[in-house]
Amino acid sequence: MDRLDAMSVLLAVVEEGSLSAGARRLGAPLTTVSRKVADLEKHLSTQLLVRSTRQLTLTDAGRAYVAAAQRIIDDVEEAEREAAGEYRSPKGQLNVTAPVMFGRLHVLPIAVQFLAAHPDIDLRLLLVDRQISLVEERVDVAVRIGHLGDSSLIATRVGEVRRVLCASPDYLARRGVPQTPEDLRDHDGVTFTGFSAAPQWRYRGDGPAFMVEPRRRLAVNTTEAAIEAAVAGVGVTAVLSYQVVAELRSGALQPLLEAFAPEPLPVSLIHLEQGFLPQKARAFLNWTAPRLRAGLGSAATG
Repeated sequence: MDRLDAMSVLLAVVEEGSLSAGARRLGAPLTTVSRKVADLEKHLSTQLLVRSTRQLTLTDAGRAYVAAAQRIIDDVEEAEREAAGEYRSPKGQLNVTAPVMFGRLHVLPIAVQFLAAHPDIDLRLLLVDRQISLVEERVDVAVRIGHLGDSSLIATRVGEVRRVLCASPDYLARRGVPQTPEDLRDHDGVTFTGFSAAPQWRYRGDGPAFMVEPRRRLAVNTTEAAIEAAVAGVGVTAVLSYQVVAELRSGALQPLLEAFAPEPLPVSLIHLEQGFLPQKARAFLNWTAPRLRAGLGSAATG
């Protein structure tokens, strides 16, 4: 039995959630995949998976073995990349993640130019409005907005974004312009639900920072929907500065309570602190960092 092959099959099955889905991912017959998993369990003299008609779950031994197998496969792949020269020249697949709108507006244009200049690199750009595990998702570089608490990550700061409270001129003409955060209690709000990256209704005063929210008149789960609703006059919304550049410039939205705005949030490029950084990741960092700094700087002054 080829144990590395059996480990790879097991990992595919676990990641896909079933033997049949794992077989489809591997392009192998279901009977072959099932046999390899069974042979691995026989070799280990323990059950790794509990199979049922509806789901597949790991035993305690299976969870421990899958974690160890993942580390082994990762080490083997890293050794192969190094032997193939990936650490000496930029090549291979590069995995990058960023928040959805920030990625579309700022990262994607830079990534397109990067690919044109690096023909031996293929880029997978994952745009999600949640923080994902760089280890579990095998991400090489991530763009993060906010303060970083994980000391195992290496961060390169490229700029900052502000929290912006805003509403349409039409809404403000009907309901009045709030002069203090406490005034928001008498206003309608467009708020976020199920959206971990939503800006907080947080303000800076003479003392510690504090929070006041308007009445939740409309709750949405995307930034674009919140901005469109605010432009339509539904109420006040809290977003990040890069998300409403066009609306503020055109006058479709008006900023509010700027004197009470909290400190800006840092924008950073991050990667894991482990081993050698592949040249593909180093090349992307060196290419992207100065361009993001320039883009965020112009957005802040524009």
